[in-house]
Amino acid sequence: MSSLALNTFARLRHPPTAANHRTTAETHHTISLPKPISTRKRFIVRAGKFSPKVMTGRNLRVAVVGGGPAGASAAETLARGGIETVLIERKMDNCKPCGGAIPLCMVGEFDLPLDIIDRRVTRLKMISPSNVAVDIGQTLKPDEYIGMVRREVLDAYLRDRAATAGANVINGLFLKMDVPKETGPGLDAPYVLHYTGYHAKTGGAGERRTLEVDAVIGADGANSRVAKSIGAGDFEYAIAFQERVKIPSKKMEYYENMAEIYVGDDVSPDFYGWVFPKSDHVAVGTGTVAHKEDIKKLQFATRRRARDKILGGKIIRVEAHPIPEHPRPRRISGRVALVGDAAGYVTKCSGEGIYFAAKSGRMCAEAIVAGSEHGKRMVEEGDLRKYLEKWDMTYWPTYKVLDVLQKVFYRSNPAREAFVEMCADEYVQKRTFDSYLYKKVVPGNPLDDLKLAVNTIGSLVRAHALGREMEKISV
Repeated sequence: MSSLALNTFARLRHPPTAANHRTTAETHHTISLPKPISTRKRFIVRAGKFSPKVMTGRNLRVAVVGGGPAGASAAETLARGGIETVLIERKMDNCKPCGGAIPLCMVGEFDLPLDIIDRRVTRLKMISPSNVAVDIGQTLKPDEYIGMVRREVLDAYLRDRAATAGANVINGLFLKMDVPKETGPGLDAPYVLHYTGYHAKTGGAGERRTLEVDAVIGADGANSRVAKSIGAGDFEYAIAFQERVKIPSKKMEYYENMAEIYVGDDVSPDFYGWVFPKSDHVAVGTGTVAHKEDIKKLQFATRRRARDKILGGKIIRVEAHPIPEHPRPRRISGRVALVGDAAGYVTKCSGEGIYFAAKSGRMCAEAIVAGSEHGKRMVEEGDLRKYLEKWDMTYWPTYKVLDVLQKVFYRSNPAREAFVEMCADEYVQKRTFDSYLYKKVVPGNPLDDLKLAVNTIGSLVRAHALGREMEKISV
């Protein structure tokens, strides 16, 4: 979750399918010759808007690769919008090693049942490098909380809902994709997906299969093979390492509605460590971009910082996964779009990605539904770009601001001390929680904003002075 004192910027029927048949697209150009005003003649050229090809005998076919929050949300929206939808997911019991925090607005916006939320966190403890602890949460209203979920539970629920909406969910491993040699208006050769299909009951090595579709949504994570198929480019990534620790029930009472965030060079030189409560255990983890080779050492430091509260615990699961640090250079190519981690939608500083994954999947699918007129017309790159334009306009400032803040406050231990000190301010907490919980711009009080700016500068000055004194001691 974002613990920053800044704003964040912030169903339809499924018709039957029929045999495959395609028609030819047409373009129209009108040339009009107006009456001359003088001896010179003017030519006015008006180009008619390209009319997308009408699908005949069947609906638009879209494949979604990846069954996490991004892919499942996209598949559900497509299926409800009249699109013939296939969702391909390899690991149906996926347990991605993320903290599992979701904002309150996601519960309502995505109609999530309360029984899939393990814990309702109303208290967050920020712990500085020198172990100064600041309690956050006193500004929350009685009905406000941060939801804590297990990814295997959330993802399965969203996939099942997509299947109920009409999506064909396939247990398969996506291998590669044949991209049409030429794409553009009037050129609608299919994308051919190659994958290994598995049968959950019989098991076995799987069977190589192919699938032809009109468009593809890549929701297959940071190591996206769909992204590689369209030459989407690379991005810097972090490694998230997490251990699920079963602790004694008496100690679990401490984490009833409490989550902890640890900052310091020992737990991560460029991120943070966390202890987040789940149904019957806690998730202890950390992440780093700059020191991936030291991830186990950093994880040990996080566990050591929390040792008194997790003493007697037993590690029941170890998880690790790459987390993107910024959007890919290319997120749209032809009739292929990337969403979620595949597109790079994880925020700096907070590391939040679940809500943005689900939101991007839904927004991309909505653009396809609208562009295809509920599956009745072929879509083109321009239709998918409407999703990208809307996404960037809504969320791009959030990513840039959090990127700057990570560079300012995560660059040294003194800066982290200043960061934790700022978090003690109630105005900071209110702005932070309001922005995080509802994902929209939160108007601030100008006078309080000015005080916040002054306090921030003061904290940074003190941090700088502390850093110089620490350097003298180390010398």
